[in-house]
Amino acid sequence: MPAPAPRHVAWVLRKPDAELTAEEHAYVVALGAACPALAEARALALRFTAMLRERDPNALRPWLADAERTALGPLAAGLRRDLDAVLAALCFRWSNGQVEGHVHRLKLVKRTMYGRAGLLLLRARVLRAA
Repeated sequence: MPAPAPRHVAWVLRKPDAELTAEEHAYVVALGAACPALAEARALALRFTAMLRERDPNALRPWLADAERTALGPLAAGLRRDLDAVLAALCFRWSNGQVEGHVHRLKLVKRTMYGRAGLLLLRARVLRAA
């Protein structure tokens, strides 16, 4: 039997145990036995996903403390550096994602036009893209 594709393994590892088939569950258990660090990272990732879905800001600090002691330490350190924004994402329903998407799109148009045309053509392309 050939080894599963890395994307398939990643997909199986991100599923909660309740959603796994018997075959997938056996595979995840075997992977965890072969690599305990992978099992620990999977457990932390599942906790993080649940924390985001439930919007539970009280679970963030314990999760960060647990993650800092594993291979997910750099991720935890990055989240801790911007702790206020992460807590706001967990506490509030609104987001500025749509605005950021428009800003990203405008910057892309600007980068593609850099040094090629003047302000009038850039303005026309930006207005046309909107």
